[in-house]
Formats: sequence, C-alpha cells, structure tokens
Amino acid sequence: MLYGAQVQTSKRSFSRFDFLKSSVLNFQTFFTAQETRLHKRVILGAGLLIGAVILWPTNKELLPQRIPIDLDIESLVAQLTPATPMTNIISRADFNHEITSGDTLSGLFVQASVDQQTMYRVLEADLNVLALDTLKPGNLIKFWLDDQGELTKLELYFSAARQVVFTRFDDGSFNVDEINVEGIWRNRNLSGEIQGSFYLSAKRTGLSAAEIQRIETLLKEKLNFARDLRAGDRFSVLMNDQFIDGSSTGASDILGVTIHRGRSDITAFQNSDGNYYDDQGRSLSRAFQRIPLQSNYRISSRFNRHRHHPVTGRTSPHNGTDFATPIGTKVVAPGDGIVSLVTDHRFAGKYVVIEHGNNYRTRYLHLSKSLVHKGQRVSRGQVIALSGNTGRITGPHLHYEFHVNGRPVDPMKANIPMASKLSKKQMSEFEQLVKVRKMMMGQA
Repeated sequence: MLYGAQVQTSKRSFSRFDFLKSSVLNFQTFFTAQETRLHKRVILGAGLLIGAVILWPTNKELLPQRIPIDLDIESLVAQLTPATPMTNIISRADFNHEITSGDTLSGLFVQASVDQQTMYRVLEADLNVLALDTLKPGNLIKFWLDDQGELTKLELYFSAARQVVFTRFDDGSFNVDEINVEGIWRNRNLSGEIQGSFYLSAKRTGLSAAEIQRIETLLKEKLNFARDLRAGDRFSVLMNDQFIDGSSTGASDILGVTIHRGRSDITAFQNSDGNYYDDQGRSLSRAFQRIPLQSNYRISSRFNRHRHHPVTGRTSPHNGTDFATPIGTKVVAPGDGIVSLVTDHRFAGKYVVIEHGNNYRTRYLHLSKSLVHKGQRVSRGQVIALSGNTGRITGPHLHYEFHVNGRPVDPMKANIPMASKLSKKQMSEFEQLVKVRKMMMGQA
C-alpha cells in the first residue's frame, strides 16, 4: 500500500511539475510575442521620429555630394599678390576712359577727381616703365578710388597682352607692375603678285598697313619698293600672330619674307637671336655700337631688375645703365633708327626714344638738350642729344635703356647685332631654320 501510495504521490508530483513547466513555456511564448510587438513599436516610432527630423524645415541648405579633387594651392596663392588686392579684382573702376586724340594726362586725372599731387606720385612710380607717355588713342585708362576719394589703383590697358598697373602703398606712394601675357603664337603664310604698288598688292593678301611698313623698313637697304618692282613679281610672307583666349591681340612678328624679281630673290629671315638676315646670313641692319657715347665713361649704376631702392627700401627695377657723364656730353645713336618721342618728364627729365627697326628701341633720360625731333631718321654715331641732370636725379649722368621686343635688357650684355654676318657655327643652325621656313612658305 505504502509503495502504491508513493507511486501515486510521484505521479501527482509529476503532473504538478508538468503543469508548472507548461505554464512557464506558455508565459515565455506570451512574453516573447509581447516583446516582439514592443520592438516593432519601438522601431516604428524611431523611424517616424527620424523621418520627422529629416523633413523638419531648416535654414541650412543641403549641400550636394562633392567629389574630392586635388587643388594646386601654390598657383592659387600666387594669384593673390599684394599688388592686386581682391577688392580691386572684383570691383568696377570708378572712372574708365578710352584714350582719344587730344587727351592729356592732367586732364584725365581731373576727370577722375584725382588731385595733382597724387598724379605726381604715380609719375614717380612710372619712372621705371614710362608707360604713361606711351598711351595712344584706343588704349584704356581705369581709376579705382576708396571711400575717401583717394586713388588706390590705376590701370593702363594697352592690349590683352600688355597692361601696366599702379597700386598705392600705405604711405601714399605707388608700386608699378608691368603685365606681359605671352599667349599663343600661330603662323600665317601669305603670298601674292605685284599688281600696282607693293602696298596695295600686300594689302590684298591680308597684311595690315603696319606690317607692310615693317617689311618695307626691313628691306629698305635691299630694295626700292617704288622703282624696283614690276607687275607679275611675286612675294611671300610668313607671319607669327599672337592670340590670347582665342582672340588676336594684333601683335605679330615677321618670320620670313621672299620677293621674287625675275631671276633673283630678295629674302629676309628672323634668326633665333631676333635679328634679320638674308638667306646667305648677311645682316639686314647695320650693327649697333654697345655704348651711346663717343668716349668711355664710368658706369655709375648697372642694369638690375631686382635693385634694392636705397631710399624706400623696396625692390625697384633699374631698367637701364647709368653713365657718369658731365653736363653737355654728346650722346649718339647706337644704331640707325627713327625718333619716336622727344618729351620732358617731371622725374625722367628731358628724354628721347628711338625705334631701330622692328625689334629694338633705345631711351635716353635726364638730358640737358635734345638735338633731334619726333619722326626724324638718325644713323649710327649721329649726335642726338647732350647729357644733363634734369628730372629727379642726384647728380649729372646719362640713363640709357635698350629694349628688345618691348622689354628692357642689359645693354652691356644683350645679344644685339654687333656684326654684319653670321659666323660659320651660327650659319649652320641658320641654314636649317631657313630651310624649315621656306617649306612653310611653300618654297621647298
């Protein structure tokens, strides 16, 4: 009985355990289901909250996705120079004027509401460039003024290839920067036949009046264009034209000229040194002499693009060579040319400019007297002026400048034509150049 009771008790105990286990499992199932519903509700609520945040109005603009690229920081920084403040780059000029015949510098400054003392400070800065004296009809001049009406920047726009910019320092003086843009140079070949004058025949091919004049000047020692050409004679010209941003600047260079006269040819080719020779290597212009004086004088200041100015302490280029000449010393033309300017400058004093063909220009500053006039032809060794001490100067001397293709060079070292014929070594290279040029001109 006892055993049977024990068994019965065990069965009852088992049933209770079974019931408890089943209850626990049912509770877990219920709890899991409830937990799953809770999780879903939490996730759904969180999603709705995030969506509301995204869609909530905001003052900030959504930035588009950007693709990272490498930046040339050095070139960007190089463009932000002190001489060209950002405010001037993006602002419009307060006075903008195209030069016309009859304009005067003082009159332009008055029109721009800039006082005379400021004009003198600009002229003082211009002593190293003398750009204001070369303004011609069609050039642009622009003035920028600050809130007090003071001149902060002045720009001379000669072409897309050349500008001169004056910017004011804190002390009221001005800095000058000459901007020359090289651009892209393209060849242009023109050919024609003489029908009437050379000028009209060349004009029909597309050559400009200035280009025709340069050709006639280049070959004036070889050919009399009025008498020596006949109907039916042919000519070919190879030009090199400058373009900036796809547009012609008007600047051009003569690379080669050939004029066929019966059985003979007259030729001119520009060598790598910038000088012109016929196809036999003979120079088409008389050689220059190195010094524009009849005797040697001590050089008191040499050409130096990075001269440290003794007064201002700033870097100020010295674009010429100074000779310590007594007042009244005779100044001579170093080569054949035409006088293009005779003027009197507040700081440069009396000075003369001579154009020597297509590529060369010389300037003579601080003269006591000019002995030539504008438009006059001069020859090598001819006395053109007397040295002096006019303008801003510490003592009597001659300031002499030599320019090649519009840019100043050291006249004591520059590769200027000093001989009438190329050497054998130079001739070998020149012959190859002429061969290529003739092929480009269709003469091979």
